Amino acid sequence: MAVRGIRGAITVKEDNAAEILQATRELLEEIIKKNELCSDDIASIIFTVTQDIKTVFPAEAARSMGLCLVPLLCSLEIGVVGSIPLCIRVMIHVNTNKSQNEIIHVFLRDASKLREDLNKVDRG
Repeated sequence: MAVRGIRGAITVKEDNAAEILQATRELLEEIIKKNELCSDDIASIIFTVTQDIKTVFPAEAARSMGLCLVPLLCSLEIGVVGSIPLCIRVMIHVNTNKSQNEIIHVFLRDASKLREDLNKVDRG
């Protein structure tokens, strides 16, 4: 079994706690579904947010989904000029027998521009 990283990101329209938590849940649920994960598969999750997100930790959404024993960390994304605003990024470390090629990364809303190469990977 290997530890693999799964990337994902989503944007919100404004720095609003309810919207941030809902978007984070949406992103996590999509990653979990597409990669056929259960909570025991998840070794840890690192969240980053852009500097314009200040009202809530995205990790709260993971806790509300029952990921209470998974180590979670929130951090601030570096402020690169021209980067996508109001963006929540995630790196999920999972224990899996899947190959690197079988991992499905998820980028939603305006964040789909971040890694168009990963969004278009042919898994067939």
